Amino acid sequence: MTPTARRDALRALVSAPGVTLSAPPILVPPAAYFDLAGEEFGARMILTQGTDGTEFCLRPDFTLPIAIDHIASGAATPAAYGYLGPVFRQRADGPTEFDQGGMELLALPDADAALDKIIAFARSVLDIYGVTAPHIRVGDIDLFETLLAACDMPDVWRPRIRARFGHPEAMSALLDRLANPHTATSGPVGMPETDIADWVRELMLTNGLSLTESRSPEEIAQRYLEKQALEAAHVPAETIDLLRRYLAISGAADTALAQIEAMRGLIDLPLDATRRRVDQLRLSGESSNLVFDAAFSPRLDYYTGITFEMTGQGRGVLVSGGQYDRLLQRLGANEQIPAVGCAVWVDRLEAEVRS
Repeated sequence: MTPTARRDALRALVSAPGVTLSAPPILVPPAAYFDLAGEEFGARMILTQGTDGTEFCLRPDFTLPIAIDHIASGAATPAAYGYLGPVFRQRADGPTEFDQGGMELLALPDADAALDKIIAFARSVLDIYGVTAPHIRVGDIDLFETLLAACDMPDVWRPRIRARFGHPEAMSALLDRLANPHTATSGPVGMPETDIADWVRELMLTNGLSLTESRSPEEIAQRYLEKQALEAAHVPAETIDLLRRYLAISGAADTALAQIEAMRGLIDLPLDATRRRVDQLRLSGESSNLVFDAAFSPRLDYYTGITFEMTGQGRGVLVSGGQYDRLLQRLGANEQIPAVGCAVWVDRLEAEVRS
């Protein structure tokens, strides 16, 4: 099949009956990306300004603009969107403009059926490009969040640990910190917030620092008290060990899930849904390279449930997908809306054909 024929087949897939072919503007407001994707993603965006000073970015993906448009047309209305076109990101290993295709299923009432459709879509894309034995990595965010909710720890630490899920280095550093808390705290201990603010103000003036050009003494005092409260909120060593053991689990899917089940003496996790989702991926094609990675997650906290990525013989992810039920609500919908999607990297797929 020629590159043109493959492109045509992919376009037919993302505009199949019942699927709306979406084409968001190339220039989009960057605020949602900074709010939801964070500084790491923001650093890769290509920013520009209109003549009136309005800030835009070149479209770095399709998912957020599609979700924003869907909310405007009725967030709770079931819909399927396909897309195929250029996205723009700064990359160290390739051009800043490259083609991305994909599908987003929003507000479908049957989450399992929606996931089936997304996995079938991923398989169809790989078939177009002749990728017959992909390496598949799958994770389950719901499983980790269930574990985190059941762990013995002060509640103040749960959102901080969750925020580092999918960031192995940051998670490791935080668990190290929790395992070895500071025994001494510099500064005034036990003072009221107003007294701490006065102490900070005096230090700033003594050292020639402005009281207005950066954070105020009151803001610094409040952050200091928050830090003191965190340091005083001790996380049991058994909990830290449990989290480390869970996050270290990665390997052949059946073996990895058996390892999680063997932890039932320490904590009881519901694995039926996870096994069913793993089987959905297994049934999408013959694959002896199906890995369950307990620590795997996109670095975006609106993802929920299953996430997966598929690679071929070359380097780089060819297809990635997952559930992101919190996204539409984070963008302004009145309630949580079920959502699942899949993105495909056309340039990498074409390179896979040539390899």
